[in-house]
Amino acid sequence: MQVVIVDTGYGNLRSVERATQAAALELGSSIQVTRSSDAAAIQGADSVIFPGQGAFLDCRKALSNELSSSILDKIKSGAPFLGICVGLQLLFEGSEEAPGCAGLGWFKGQVRRLDATGVKIPHMGWNQLEIQSGGHAALEAAGGDGAWVYFVHSFHALPSEAGVLKATVSYGKNQVTAAVARDNVLATQFHPEKSQHVGLSLLKEFLRG
Repeated sequence: MQVVIVDTGYGNLRSVERATQAAALELGSSIQVTRSSDAAAIQGADSVIFPGQGAFLDCRKALSNELSSSILDKIKSGAPFLGICVGLQLLFEGSEEAPGCAGLGWFKGQVRRLDATGVKIPHMGWNQLEIQSGGHAALEAAGGDGAWVYFVHSFHALPSEAGVLKATVSYGKNQVTAAVARDNVLATQFHPEKSQHVGLSLLKEFLRG
């Protein structure tokens, strides 16, 4: 089994790679984990992980047309796909952080700035999941409702389609989007690679396909 982590130069790429390799090792199977920015490598993967960190615009510009197409084609093929942080945000139509910059549009909705009333922005540190819309197998494997996960972000996606939102966390006046999913695609605003045993459990469930 070949797992490819999309390498755009943005995100905790080495940390994501190490965490995914650790999850693969615990499963005891012949899972190969690599990083690549090559569209052909993504097309040939069995599963794809799409991390991102920093500004929406920078991460989007790092995706060539060929790479964007390969990501969308892989999603459409039904292969297991995991987006992380800005990798989640880029799956939406756009972000108010970067007006006029289109996302990949796999999910309908926009990325909005968190409400700073009474809290510090960025939202950084540990928070507890609140499962929504029936949840998701990987979120349940990670501990489900009440599981502690790690965030670093100032924006979050607001899905406009019913059933896509799978987990939130509370932060001041914000009901923060923590995870979205539909069919073969799961994406988390939190960082599994920084979420210790919870993140490892999520990655293991993802690798099981």
